[in-house]
Amino acid sequence: MIELGCVFDLPGKRRQIEQLEHETADPELWQDPPRAQQLLRRLSQLRELVTEWETLSQQARDLLEFRVLASEDLELASEVEREAAELAERVRQLELRLLLNGQYDGHDAILAVHAGTGGVDAQDWAEMLLRMYLRWAQRAGFAAEVVDLLEGEEAGIKSATVEVRGPYAYGYLKGEAGTHRLVRLSPFDAAHRRHTSFALVEVLPLVEEDDDVEIRDEDIRIDTFRASGHGGQHVNKTESAVRITHLPTGIVVTCQNERSQIQNRETAMKILKARLLELKIRQRQEEQARLKGKPVVTGWGNRIRSYVLHPYTMVTDHRTEVSTPNIQAVLEGEIDPFIEAYLHQQAAESEETSNASGN
Repeated sequence: MIELGCVFDLPGKRRQIEQLEHETADPELWQDPPRAQQLLRRLSQLRELVTEWETLSQQARDLLEFRVLASEDLELASEVEREAAELAERVRQLELRLLLNGQYDGHDAILAVHAGTGGVDAQDWAEMLLRMYLRWAQRAGFAAEVVDLLEGEEAGIKSATVEVRGPYAYGYLKGEAGTHRLVRLSPFDAAHRRHTSFALVEVLPLVEEDDDVEIRDEDIRIDTFRASGHGGQHVNKTESAVRITHLPTGIVVTCQNERSQIQNRETAMKILKARLLELKIRQRQEEQARLKGKPVVTGWGNRIRSYVLHPYTMVTDHRTEVSTPNIQAVLEGEIDPFIEAYLHQQAAESEETSNASGN
């Protein structure tokens, strides 16, 4: 606990809280609502972290006292060991959250899955990934809602968009962006041959208001159409689905899962803002990488993970080299080891870059 206290920097966090409290008390701040909301969000996150740390510290002190009393009581000693293990896990989770210090890490997220090369196998694979992330969100206590879904003709899905809401949803999920590869004996091949399928995962920060994103009315074209898929008579007979095209960038977003055209339009606008913000973030990263002489691979060229079901079973992350043979558990949403390894890797690389700059 003492070691983590140095990493946590409790006095520094309290100073940040005082500074933010001072800033949010300024009446002029509310003339800039997006900045005010950003500061309030950061203030709330810091207060939550400090409160949790203080609670963990008190529990650790209590356990040390009980440990002395438990030296001659086997039943009490067993209870102390159990609580110590639970406390250690909570400390580990807090330490992990400290790595989520990016500008948008604390925000909700938009996660999109797209079937790639591989025909119906790829569409089935995209649906498997969608299910994996929905299961993960449920395990992690996040609210996940599918806001757009395009089904495949024979099986699976062509694409899906999910809104994931909860503290640090984007921070945890951002490392999942990239191409996911599946190798298996195809259930859609009469000869039952081995097939390789690909699906692309996109992760975007969901920001209601942000100075970085401005959408002018003249820059968008809005089209309506009849929703497809299993939506019942209502969606098939009315033009409730919405497609928004951002003319300057060519970005197209659709939403057809809501029954109301107004609701679909609002959701599509949120997704468009997220895509435009992600575009700006990527452009900044590419510029920074260019200055450092490092390439940045995005989209389909960024293969991050392989899932092999035949001739052996193994899931391997190609960035961190973390792997597990328990592919069924992974497909049921147990992807935390991959998420945590990626966050630690990014933190280590950031520290190396910082040290190099300091030298």
